Amino acid sequence: MTEPQRIDPSKIRSFIRRQGRATAGQKFALEHHWQKYCLVPEQAFDPVQAFGRQAPLIVEIGFGNGDSLAAMAAANPHLNYLGIEVHRPGVGHLMMLLEQQGINNVRIYHHDAIEILERKIADHSLAGIHLFFPDPWQKRRHHKRRIVRPSFVDLLNKKLAVGGYFHAATDWEHYAKDMLAILSAGAGLRNTSPSGDFCPRPAYRPLTKFENRGLGLGHGVWDLIFAKL
Repeated sequence: MTEPQRIDPSKIRSFIRRQGRATAGQKFALEHHWQKYCLVPEQAFDPVQAFGRQAPLIVEIGFGNGDSLAAMAAANPHLNYLGIEVHRPGVGHLMMLLEQQGINNVRIYHHDAIEILERKIADHSLAGIHLFFPDPWQKRRHHKRRIVRPSFVDLLNKKLAVGGYFHAATDWEHYAKDMLAILSAGAGLRNTSPSGDFCPRPAYRPLTKFENRGLGLGHGVWDLIFAKL
């Protein structure tokens, strides 16, 4: 009798490729600005070559339409930002914003973020990793697809420099508590919250339109910030 194939939990995808329909502006950006901002996953990643300078590097996992990433990059020109997103129209939207606003400190991977972190990012090299409003996978049977799991905490420890930080934000309380428990249980990270749970939203994380709408309706948002020891 053939033994059933075992699935490595660390390889379960935490996303679905929802390509959607790009706007005319996004299509133009995808066609004309790809080589300027997007990196090739099959090639080695050299941050100095990619950005043309040496600067602290922040990675954002799943930047959506890129509004927040563009705003952070514009407000912090001394930092380099690497955005990773599988949604192609979102990549186009971010490139459109970067081009319109003359933002030069962002580069993009249109690829699986875990694969990029594992294979392209040097160990102990990142100043920060952002994960804002990831898919909460609400149904219990789908919780195994959530990106924050013990193997992800191991990856954070491996890629963050000492003193670097991981910042997650979610509007799903259950997922916030789940992330808090997993991050707190892992070695090598310290919760920066004075109360040992959640942090106030730091000024560097912009409020999104979606978040503003939710807050107006009384919905909560939870920020978690853990520092690498």
